[in-house]
Parts: sequence; structure tokens; C-alpha cells
Amino acid sequence: MTVTSERKREIVGQFGDTDANTGSARVQIALLTERINELTEHLRSHVKDHHSRRGLLKLVGRRRRLLNYLQRRDLEGYRSLVRELGLRK
Repeated sequence: MTVTSERKREIVGQFGDTDANTGSARVQIALLTERINELTEHLRSHVKDHHSRRGLLKLVGRRRRLLNYLQRRDLEGYRSLVRELGLRK
């Protein structure tokens, strides 16, 4: 249910400027999206797991705040990230 370290390295390499740039908003949003997708799949089979559902809502809120930040700072980067990740907005 967690993202493996190998998968994290792949995401950082794909969305970060360098392999050590794990703190950028683009990388954080991509990592949160990966965790959100895994939790969504988990909740499809475990419908009554309300504690994980609360964690999912917290992750979605954190991603939303980071997306708002990125939209204010770098509109083109925001648009390309949303397109790459397949997010709605």
C-alpha cells in the first residue's frame, strides 16, 4: 500500500529537475498522486476502512494546496503537470 523506494526514484527522475530535487512542488504532487491512486484502489476493495479514507482526503487536500501554489507560480508548468498526471483540472 506504500510507494516503493524504486518507484519514488522513478517519479523524482521523471518530474524533478535533478535526481536529488525531491522537494519541488512538481515532485511532491507526483508522489502524492501516486499515493492517492494506490489508496483509491485499496478503498475500492475495503469499503469500510474509514481511517484510510480520512488519510486519503488529507492527501487530496495537500495535493490541492500544492497545485494552487504551482498554478500561482508557474502556470505553464502547472498545465503540463496536470496533463502528464491525468488530473481533471
